Amino acid sequence: MSVGGARTAARAASRGGPVREVTARCGLVARGALYVLIGMLAVRVAFGEGDGKEADRQGALQELAGKPFGGVLIWAVAIGLVCMTLWRLSETAFGAAGPDGDKPLKRLASGGRAVFYAVAAFSVFTFAAGGGGRSGDEESRDVTAKALELPAGQWLVGAAGAGIAVAGVVIAVQAARCRFRKHLALGGLPVHWRRAVDFLGVTGGLARGAVFAAAGGFVVFAAVRYDPAEAKGMDDTLRSFTLTAAGPWLLVAVAAGLVLFGVFSWVAARWREV
Repeated sequence: MSVGGARTAARAASRGGPVREVTARCGLVARGALYVLIGMLAVRVAFGEGDGKEADRQGALQELAGKPFGGVLIWAVAIGLVCMTLWRLSETAFGAAGPDGDKPLKRLASGGRAVFYAVAAFSVFTFAAGGGGRSGDEESRDVTAKALELPAGQWLVGAAGAGIAVAGVVIAVQAARCRFRKHLALGGLPVHWRRAVDFLGVTGGLARGAVFAAAGGFVVFAAVRYDPAEAKGMDDTLRSFTLTAAGPWLLVAVAAGLVLFGVFSWVAARWREV
């Protein structure tokens, strides 16, 4: 083995090796399933066929629960999100794949993602165990209300909302610039398949970024108004797109993008370098 190959192998071993790879790929599969379901629910909401279901994680779980082997699938999603959390934690501790994966900013971002997926995993486990759970809209309003009661709570909520909005913009910009390519080992694929992956990554990332940016904007508005009712979860954020000049068609476009992001997550589960 060459010196470079030995260093690469040693680096991979220090970052978790096969265990890290398995957790990352399982996590990406689970994330993809949730986004596909949420996007499909949002399309139905846009056409007035949502049957009272919400286009968020809770609605996606309810949709799964009504399918054959739904309980097994929900537990699988919960375990997948735990895997996603462990993968991001390993990136925080040992650095992400790639030449700049050891940078402090990259590790900090991975830590934030780990917290996000840990909360999502806890929510899914609660649902799987028969705890029901609340919608994302209710959770957003409750968390915002409690945060506003803290010292300097209005500033904290505003900063959190601004951070979410900025993250959404970053997600959209990175998707538009195809920054995801550097994480995918697609060298062996034909050109037309690589173009298809680019389409999934760009459209899916733009839709996901738009949702995050809009949700963050609502949190900032809640801070300015000192009114937690103004904060919105994913369902209310998606429904707000129907209030624009484009009407329900903007929601259809965003929802389709979320479905494509879910498919992109499945592609990443196969070809992402972890």
